[in-house]
Amino acid sequence: MRTLPLLLLMLVSPLAQSQVFKCVDANGAVTYTNDRNQGRGCKQLSEDQAVSSVPAPPKRSSSASQPTPSSFPRVAPDAQRARDDTRRQVLEKELATEEAALAAAEKAVAEQEGRYQGAERRLPLVQNRLQPLRDTVELHQRNIEALRKELGNLK
Repeated sequence: MRTLPLLLLMLVSPLAQSQVFKCVDANGAVTYTNDRNQGRGCKQLSEDQAVSSVPAPPKRSSSASQPTPSSFPRVAPDAQRARDDTRRQVLEKELATEEAALAAAEKAVAEQEGRYQGAERRLPLVQNRLQPLRDTVELHQRNIEALRKELGNLK
């Protein structure tokens, strides 16, 4: 019983082979495909060609593992603190703006949903009208999440 699936697999494997075509379009772009009907100028490649491969580029070391050169300009701690404070203020202002925009978008969705009653809300036409508003709410929620994360990363 165990040999039957193995025997079937051995019989089916030759059927899995396909032909490969090299197609050149009018602009001279070359495409390799197994579908001859994809374009004109397709020629079947012979099956006895050697397979070529390109080695992966050498791995670069990350900049985090390299020490900062001594000639690199340093920022005074007070100047860096002032920059961080300014950045925090900008992010907090953006967060407040996004939270206000989220509240307005949620209000717009609630107003539009309030226009429809019961089963009417589930109609595709109504859902299509509400979807852009819901997308706007979701966008503001993602922006708020990103801003809070950025604020959390500040020292």
